[in-house]
Amino acid sequence: MADLAKLPVTVVTGFLGSGKTTLISHLMQNPGGKRLAVVVNEFGDVGVDGEILKGCAIPDCPAENIMELANGCICCTVADDFIPTIEALMALDPRPEHILIETSGLALPKPLLKAFNWPDIRSKITVDGVIALADAEAVAAGRFAPDVAKVDAQRLADDSIDHETPLSEVFEDQISCADIILLTKPDLAGPEGVAKAKEIIAAEAPRPLPVVEVAEGAIDPRVILGLEAAAEDDMDARPSHHDSHDDHEHDDFESIVIDIPDITDPLELVRRIEDLANTQNILRVKGYASVAGKPMRLLVQAVGARVRHQYDRPWGADEPRMGRLVVIAEHDDVSAQAIRAVLVPAQAAAE
Repeated sequence: MADLAKLPVTVVTGFLGSGKTTLISHLMQNPGGKRLAVVVNEFGDVGVDGEILKGCAIPDCPAENIMELANGCICCTVADDFIPTIEALMALDPRPEHILIETSGLALPKPLLKAFNWPDIRSKITVDGVIALADAEAVAAGRFAPDVAKVDAQRLADDSIDHETPLSEVFEDQISCADIILLTKPDLAGPEGVAKAKEIIAAEAPRPLPVVEVAEGAIDPRVILGLEAAAEDDMDARPSHHDSHDDHEHDDFESIVIDIPDITDPLELVRRIEDLANTQNILRVKGYASVAGKPMRLLVQAVGARVRHQYDRPWGADEPRMGRLVVIAEHDDVSAQAIRAVLVPAQAAAE
């Protein structure tokens, strides 16, 4: 009977820019009658996703139910960050009925599941399910998953060669840990791309997994909440590249924060971000910009060279108007000087 009283937690994982924040925003506004709480774990020290979600707060998920853990992996800071955050949410009045955890796009989900076995919280919460989002267009293009047959053939020829990349390992671990896959942005992939993405996911999955196409995060909460997977008790069915490791490394990726002065043309900023992705292998750019003469803040979200931008809210009366972008890439592709040179033209930097 004790298990019935456990607070369910859904872990939302997925590669950079796969649509996790969009999904959680939709769930917050369509909670299916549940009181929700949200934990956002971001890579980098600027809490972009958390601030976006707080702007979507409603009575069933008010702003105080949304907590951020920036610049740190919650599975690596269990005692200092994760457990106190969960305990703080459970102490709210009224108490949340379901917690959503949005992991960093670079996170390996299995180490997080292990945190749910910590004695301080094991009897109080359970992992209702792990939801993995996959960008249909990107997966179909093979950017985040290896050609399994080709890699196997190469390994037969030379066992000493490591054909895995950090990105493919992250993707595979997220798929392997999931209870259900949400295939996002199917409109950009088209029917052939969606079919190809499903083939790749099926090849990577350690067991048959349901795959659901989702556009703009819109899904009935009954599909992904209430799975009762108890994933923390089902670890062996969720294999990982890092099962033999006591720890996992985050050194493969790096983030830097670039402050940018007022801009006059949002499309010019978009062009710069596109150039950055094409010339410096940047994975992700997200943040805000201040557009001269505009009272609204410009929200910027980029996955590779695909850039989205929109005015999200007015600048606060006491808020400094300044632009700030988080740039994420594999470690060897990060050069702060080169990135700044593209995002902040010399003339603007001198002003």
